[in-house]
Amino acid sequence: MTRIGSNAIGEQFDAPSRDEASPAVEAGSQAVPDAQSVPQVVAARPPERMAAGKIQCDACPVLCQISPGRLGACDRYGNVDGVLVRTDPVLLLSKPGAEAVASSLSGWDGALLNDAPVFVSGVASGTTYPDYKPAPFIVGSRAEGVDLVTVVTEGIFSYCSFKVKIDTDRYLGAEQSTVRHRGEAVGHVTTIEYGSQFLSLGGVHHLTGGSKREGRVSCELMMALGNGEAVDLEIDGGARLAVQAGRAPRIDGIEEQRMRVGCGSATIGIFAKQWFGHVDEVVVVDDHITGVLTEHQAGRCLDMPASGIRIRGRKSTPGRYFQVAGPGTGWGGTDIEDPLAIVEGWDPSVARPGLRLLMVSTTGEHAEWFELDEALRPVRAPMPGAVCKVVERIGENCEPALSTVLFVGGAGGSLRAGVTENPVLLTRSVKELLTRVSCGGAPAYVWPGGGITVMVDVARMPAGSFGSVPTPAIVAPIEFTMPRDVYAALGGHVGRIRTIADVLDRERHRVAPIDARNPWPLAAGPGSR
Repeated sequence: MTRIGSNAIGEQFDAPSRDEASPAVEAGSQAVPDAQSVPQVVAARPPERMAAGKIQCDACPVLCQISPGRLGACDRYGNVDGVLVRTDPVLLLSKPGAEAVASSLSGWDGALLNDAPVFVSGVASGTTYPDYKPAPFIVGSRAEGVDLVTVVTEGIFSYCSFKVKIDTDRYLGAEQSTVRHRGEAVGHVTTIEYGSQFLSLGGVHHLTGGSKREGRVSCELMMALGNGEAVDLEIDGGARLAVQAGRAPRIDGIEEQRMRVGCGSATIGIFAKQWFGHVDEVVVVDDHITGVLTEHQAGRCLDMPASGIRIRGRKSTPGRYFQVAGPGTGWGGTDIEDPLAIVEGWDPSVARPGLRLLMVSTTGEHAEWFELDEALRPVRAPMPGAVCKVVERIGENCEPALSTVLFVGGAGGSLRAGVTENPVLLTRSVKELLTRVSCGGAPAYVWPGGGITVMVDVARMPAGSFGSVPTPAIVAPIEFTMPRDVYAALGGHVGRIRTIADVLDRERHRVAPIDARNPWPLAAGPGSR
């Protein structure tokens, strides 16, 4: 079998010669072994029982045996005339403002004197499995007068998940409730964060800790979410959802429209002055903090007289009530359809006939106007135009409800070994902000603490960034960019550095413009363009 590397064109992967061995690492790192003791990487022996004409793929632990003209289980590697080939061309991202990469490259010989017009992303780059190999692409470039190196690979992530932010006040399910896809447990409900409900989906326990079907379904769900596809979810004891990155969520078949302007108390504070003179009382119904205008500090600062209203629930501070109703899909994320259900009565020594009452939700989607009759009973009446305008303004200040999907993954040993023989130095370099991490060219947030745990918005990554292998695990792009001297100091595979021109000349590739929301990955600062 021809042993080939993880690059897209099937170039033979030879062990580095002695003169290509990594230079000595600076203080604080481990010493590089003597060249005589460095093992030579050779082609793996094919299995004794493998049929003639097949080749073994070693891009992941599955080790598929692939027949001529066929693909492996991941649909990413194939047997082309006896050579293992990464079927998709590696994705290059073009620099903002470039009219056409082809024309901008004309006459460019790849010398580091010119700023690189393209960025080699990890999408379709290939893997480092079985983990000791240098990354498929280690690319030298120059940007803003600095010699840079970008180490590019596709990571095989078992330790990864997706955090999904769903903008809604509606009840989705109790915290820690199981989230299911096609009947299998794939995650759980986490916390509510000011108008948004969070889900944690995937993770190593669902991928490997349950049944084979649970692992397979979890992996399929994760890949679909990462690639911007719509997925259906069911929450035990809660709602049925349709979620897609960058799109409005559908909850029990109804598309969510608005993310609330604030809690009930905040809504009172924001619009108190605009209601002044047009109402005698306002109740903003909210599952978490229901606000009452005349009791609230905002009403007191406007010197509004008490209305005598008595609200069900647990009083927190003046004008702020908890637990006025159960959670649900009704007014303000509660289970009520009639807002008067949270009004226990009126103090006859304070309330008066004709008192004007507005009850409204935190999104303005629900609103009703009442006036007290002679028996101090609220009677529905037409809402005055001035009050309607304020209710409309509540809606105007509600942002569109969206589903946001964030990929979270831990860059473990295999990824770091593809960068350097001493992986802890890469971790330190990232934490010291000497090395920038991106995923498909999109900026990645690196969590504090140990290791390299990255988080990235999948909507800012190129289409089709995520794949999978049937171990099961997710395959995702990742890039480490740093100054060349930093790369040498951390014991990087300096002998493997290539120019972008060499990549363009020798590798099957495709070019796409970088997402306009993303900074240029080779720029000096995170906000540079």
